[in-house]
Amino acid sequence: MEFTKLPKLSKGDKVAILSPSFAAPGRWPHVYELGLKRIREIFELEPVEFPTTKKVSASKEERAKDLIDAFENTEIKAVIASLGGNDQVTYIKDLPSEVFKNNPKPFFGFSDNTHFANHLWLSGVPSFYGAALMTQFAMQGRMDDFTIEFIKHALFDTGEIELRSSDVYNDVGLGWDNLDMIDSVRAYEPNDGWIWSGSETGEGTTWGGCLESIDELLRHASPIPTLDQFENIVLIAETSEEIPSADYVYRVYRALGERGVLQRVKGVLVGRPKAWEFDKPQSTEQKKEYREKQRETIVKAVREYNPTIPVVQNMDFGHTDPQIRHNTQKSVLK
Repeated sequence: MEFTKLPKLSKGDKVAILSPSFAAPGRWPHVYELGLKRIREIFELEPVEFPTTKKVSASKEERAKDLIDAFENTEIKAVIASLGGNDQVTYIKDLPSEVFKNNPKPFFGFSDNTHFANHLWLSGVPSFYGAALMTQFAMQGRMDDFTIEFIKHALFDTGEIELRSSDVYNDVGLGWDNLDMIDSVRAYEPNDGWIWSGSETGEGTTWGGCLESIDELLRHASPIPTLDQFENIVLIAETSEEIPSADYVYRVYRALGERGVLQRVKGVLVGRPKAWEFDKPQSTEQKKEYREKQRETIVKAVREYNPTIPVVQNMDFGHTDPQIRHNTQKSVLK
């Protein structure tokens, strides 16, 4: 698969803020405005709102039009998703490809935006997995320095980037309904660092995203890379705030194995799993146990289909903070 080279941004460029899934800016406008402020002040870019950015009831057709219009608009130099959601699988597969092929630009988003990232991948357009407006840009108190660094790399820098692990992490949220929380700073905990299985090196183009969305792609027979293309892919995956059980995680990886994917990929990169949510307020010890069980499950599932490829877990992408940006370009594991 050959990918077009994405243009880099300059200070003062316009970036589209879209809601391809849930229009969270319409539900929490104070968080949205903070995210816009950070884009202007920290990154010196000009955010542009589109018709459905704050429209909670926007139809699939309206959201599809915003995506197309943002990519066709030559003044827009990048597109940032406001948040995720749970219904992109119902319309992304029907989007055209040519408009994105002919107007490549960086797209930032994760979670349900896995579906649009997959569509861009199949169109030969790289994207960045991570950095949603409502979560990373509008982080309460202040943006994470680690996250800022890697967003700036993605937006402005050229050349290869060597990733590193953050020393700390956070997965305990602060409620958006409470306006007083907007100035609060989240509590961080020591991070376990990257956890490796396998001694081989691996090199390939990254593909994947949120494991629950990958599950949806498989269930609904949505277009994904071919088995021949998976021969040159490094799979990336992470689990969401749904905090799925280890049994569920195993079944999705088993599905990838039964589809012939795990036998072909050059490696697997796994984001640090979120282990706390408002309806599942687990203790530090419970979170540790959850992460360890998921890691063991993933290695077990991968090794049933591929005994040698490198599997690197607890990486800084997905539904926890801070975040690196995974670009659909060459990744080297060694």
